[in-house]
Amino acid sequence: MALLITGNVSYAQTKKQTIDLIVKEATENSQLEKLAHELLDMVGPRLVGSPQMKQANDWAVAKYTSWGIPAKNEQWGEWRGWERGISHIDMVYPRVKSLEGMQLAWSPSTKGKSVVGEMIIYPDLPDSVSFKTWLPNVKGKFVMFSMNQPTGRPDYNWQEFATPESFEKMKTARTAQTNAWRSRISKTGLNLKALALAFESAGALGVVTSNWSAGFGVNKIFGANTTKIPSIDISLEDYGLLYRLTESGSKPKISVNVGSKELGMVPTFNTIAEIKGSEKPNEYVILSAHFDSWDGGTGATDNGTGTITMMEAIRILKKIYPNPKRTILVGHWGSEEQGLNGSRAFVEDHPEIVKNIQVVFNQDNGTGRVVNLSGQGFLNSYAYLGKWLSAVPEDIRKQIATTFPGTPGGGGSDFASFVAAGAPAFSLSSNSWSYGTYTWHTNRDTYDKIVFDDVRSNAILTAILAYMASEDPQTTSKEKSILPINPRTGEPGVWPPQVKPTRKGGVN
Repeated sequence: MALLITGNVSYAQTKKQTIDLIVKEATENSQLEKLAHELLDMVGPRLVGSPQMKQANDWAVAKYTSWGIPAKNEQWGEWRGWERGISHIDMVYPRVKSLEGMQLAWSPSTKGKSVVGEMIIYPDLPDSVSFKTWLPNVKGKFVMFSMNQPTGRPDYNWQEFATPESFEKMKTARTAQTNAWRSRISKTGLNLKALALAFESAGALGVVTSNWSAGFGVNKIFGANTTKIPSIDISLEDYGLLYRLTESGSKPKISVNVGSKELGMVPTFNTIAEIKGSEKPNEYVILSAHFDSWDGGTGATDNGTGTITMMEAIRILKKIYPNPKRTILVGHWGSEEQGLNGSRAFVEDHPEIVKNIQVVFNQDNGTGRVVNLSGQGFLNSYAYLGKWLSAVPEDIRKQIATTFPGTPGGGGSDFASFVAAGAPAFSLSSNSWSYGTYTWHTNRDTYDKIVFDDVRSNAILTAILAYMASEDPQTTSKEKSILPINPRTGEPGVWPPQVKPTRKGGVN
């Protein structure tokens, strides 16, 4: 009995010392700002299939190697290769004004030339037959493809300053306008992709959108639907100007010069790094974050912050805890934005790892400190997650709301790829910092939006959880809870199925 007590005291002292050293290293020798600068400012956005994505993969391997952590790039598929070039968009009539905008990902280029043409808005026509009759009008023009927003002020600004009557009036008018625009599209008989291709086939010079993100100066930037003519997105303010001029009969003209390179099909990779376990090398604690991004900004909070959190956590562990009991693996997944493809491929390709996962911790929703942790439907997750969390400093732990057993996530981020395969995987979910409006998939998702104090807190949390999971003498339970009745169907809830990745992407 005395030996047992002595052993327990010794372990408790070692645990406290290790955790104190983790906090000290994260606080006094943080590499987060340096990692963010190198990844976001120097490499830049990481669109799947782009040279910058491969550059990021190679940068991460080199960084891990410099820390003494073995790392590799593991091919999981191939994607349409495309490299962004310049986007110069100007109004040239009825006056000259440089416009804020950019080409969408995978947009065709103008081949080094400036293309000049009038704007046209497709009208509200009664049916698809009328639309086909009208369609030749787009030849030689730029087609405006988005509704003109009635206000460029976000709702929180109206709520703060408008009278209640004025706010309600605006919202009512906006709802009516939105419904009318959706009806306008529906009556063409085509979805948005088919509509863009119809304009292209009819000889339009380009497609112009404004995908406003409901905040000051921010648009969401996704991919092009056209294959021969450029697809460009313009800020709400400049789009509204062009729309009003077109609507009033002023016949504005724009000049568009967008450069891009088609690179054919290129290989796509996950970057994997690991510290091998000393006692249970075939059991795995996985730190997870997707590496790719959209490329309107530089992918700072989606998912640069998740990426550098996991890199910093394993860097700290390598220094403080170099001989973990279980293998600690970091997965930087490719093509999450197109359907969790990198992580789904890893799960499919490595059943020998998946069946022996102790835990997966994933971070992917912005720069904020972690405030939510769900058990993802694993019946006994409260026992081991609660035990590990108890070792986290109180100032970090007290902010985290837990939900047990929770329900399994079927998508949203890469933890879902592992959950579908029955592996205990959890999302370290952050508070907002206006993520959905201002940085998620937008042209404003850049280095300056990172709140490094919060990311540091997350790196400490992740490193401690990984340490506790590695040291735990118990293997985590994978028992699933009985899911509640689905209120929409009246049927019992079912576990999300494992989904096959897209291994050859970006091709029609």
